[in-house]
Amino acid sequence: MSRSNRFAGRTALVTGSSRGLGLLLARELADHGCRIMLCARGTDGLAAAEEKLRRRGADVATQACDITSPDTPQLLLDAVHDRFGRLDILVNNAGIIQVGPMTTFEEQDFREAMEAMFFAPLRLAKAALPDLRAGAGTLVSISSIGGRIAAPHLLPYAAAKFAHAGFSEGLRAEITQSGVSVTTVFPGLMRTGSHTAARFSGRPGAEYSWFAVAASLPLLSMDAQRAARAIVRAAERRRPELVLTPAAKAAVRFKGLAPATTARLLSTAGRLLPTPGKQPLHNTTGTQASHHSNLPGWITALGDKAGRRFGEPRTES
Repeated sequence: MSRSNRFAGRTALVTGSSRGLGLLLARELADHGCRIMLCARGTDGLAAAEEKLRRRGADVATQACDITSPDTPQLLLDAVHDRFGRLDILVNNAGIIQVGPMTTFEEQDFREAMEAMFFAPLRLAKAALPDLRAGAGTLVSISSIGGRIAAPHLLPYAAAKFAHAGFSEGLRAEITQSGVSVTTVFPGLMRTGSHTAARFSGRPGAEYSWFAVAASLPLLSMDAQRAARAIVRAAERRRPELVLTPAAKAAVRFKGLAPATTARLLSTAGRLLPTPGKQPLHNTTGTQASHHSNLPGWITALGDKAGRRFGEPRTES
């Protein structure tokens, strides 16, 4: 049901919106009365996401695309213009998660992360700015707590999210006077089932185990629907920044107060994480990595349930 608010009647484009947080953000924006353009790689996932939103009464369309292609921004804007008219809200959400020791990553892994989570949002923001300026629109940049605190075994992800956050914060400083609002979001771990969609290198089973626990347990992760509501509320109120989850807020504050101690704690965490192993593997999917993990199913039950609800790949039985 639509609510009376600043976003009612606006058109929103959400990248990476066939599943996970992107799907929930699209749903929340639709509930606020927005017309929605979904985009992702897979047509099957997009069709399922479109059907879910239509059942809620949303005015929704889809566009399959590779977000990293230089031609994608124009493709998406043409699709928005043809179906809805001017774009009012852009949510740069699409991303990938690569988990493993630094020694198991190749330069291409970092380039892939930067293309998906820095250059793609950069190109899309540049292309969308004329529309956003014309309607005093809104740009939402989904960075990560990894864009503030670089955790071990997530270096490609953290590097790209730091770059995305820096661009988003600098862009707000430059264009606020034009009426465009930019909100940079730093979520902690959320229960979306992301452990099944991530890619694992080194010893995939061991890497999957620690990441799946962190992405599933309530004290370490946040309900993704609550996160989506908080993000849309912050964007509607034109807030410059939002840090989500109590753990992420505490970590950011602690780093500001005690950066040296934070560095020592991160180093300790790095020593506790899995070693690469004698024959490290590269880019194993989460569903495959779960086969090599001894993690009891009940530990990841909440994360697995969220993944089934929000369209993430399922672990194989």
